[in-house]
Amino acid sequence: MQLRDGLRLSGSALLSRPLRSLLTLLGVAIGIAAMALLTAIGDGLRGYVQDNFAQFGTRNLTIRPGMTRTGGLGGVLSNVRPLTIADADALRRLAHVEAAVPIIQGNGDIQFAGLTRYTGVLGCGHQMATAWRLPLALGQFLPEPRDGRSPPYVVLGHTLRQELFGAANPLGQTVRVGGTRFRVIGVMARQGQLLGFDIDDIAYVPVDWAESLFNRDGLAKINLVFSAGSGAAQMSERVRQLLIERHGEEDFNLTTQDDMLCSLDRILAMFSVAVAALGGISLLVGAVGILTIMTTAVAERAAEIGLLRAVGATSRQVLALFLGEALLLSLLGGLAGLLLMGTLLGALQLALPGLPLAVQPGGLLLALLLAALVGVLSGIAPARRAARLQPVEALHSE
Repeated sequence: MQLRDGLRLSGSALLSRPLRSLLTLLGVAIGIAAMALLTAIGDGLRGYVQDNFAQFGTRNLTIRPGMTRTGGLGGVLSNVRPLTIADADALRRLAHVEAAVPIIQGNGDIQFAGLTRYTGVLGCGHQMATAWRLPLALGQFLPEPRDGRSPPYVVLGHTLRQELFGAANPLGQTVRVGGTRFRVIGVMARQGQLLGFDIDDIAYVPVDWAESLFNRDGLAKINLVFSAGSGAAQMSERVRQLLIERHGEEDFNLTTQDDMLCSLDRILAMFSVAVAALGGISLLVGAVGILTIMTTAVAERAAEIGLLRAVGATSRQVLALFLGEALLLSLLGGLAGLLLMGTLLGALQLALPGLPLAVQPGGLLLALLLAALVGVLSGIAPARRAARLQPVEALHSE
């Protein structure tokens, strides 16, 4: 039996029962589409977060007050000393530190000429624009404090400037932030979303003024940028030793950018496992369908098998014929799954244009190989049964 003849027989066998073949194919298609689609979403999220982190460079360290501990009352700490602006100043003097940015976050009313917008207010140090690589569209960023106190200046985000001033130049104008008068000294360039946070709709004020605005006696965190002359582990140890000397104990939490990316990888790994489980259920349904249809086909086509054996087909050729049918069915299901995935991706892009998606060609090829593997494994038992039929017995089954 030639390969062309085998393919023609396999195709005609599947077309002879179109509804049954279609339902079986659909099970494989849904499994492949689910796995490929969710993998594309997972890869897109990974790339999106990594690109956002890369905006700040690769040598970053974040210090937060309090330290996560196990035991006790849910890890609640007593007598935790807050991080202060003086801590940030001390960290800035460490070797290899390029910038130490104290940060306080909050929300408040921004008012100008009868217009009010309730939005985010970020109290930060004068090095923030440099450390976070945020470009300015107009003016300058917050200046360094003079005589221990920052002047009452504010820098507006792109969206905030448009909402309050439109196309007018806001530099030198006075706005009220939380009821306190600030003079506009700069406007940030348009940045868009950052990890789901709109950094264009923010007012940037000096961190010491933010302490008064939000009645805070400490910082939310300190972002530190260090030079290539030091590794993350070495810098973390220097920061730890300095803050322990200042606080008397380790009542803070250090997180490097590598730590954050590792946490992201763990989350995405769990997501991948969930994806595999969801897609595996659909593929299992498809595999059972292939096994069922091939087992039924062997019983229904026993006479055909006997005739093939009688005219000289070997048991190996019969085995290959039925395995080919299972493989063809599963590959058609895989192709249909990829087509379904493409349709769903297009619909998602139209409905959620901001959703990050990444389709890897290698992943599509792997999906087809997985579909083929499902078909072969599901078709082995029925194909072996067909190959073991004796010609005389098979012909008598007619």
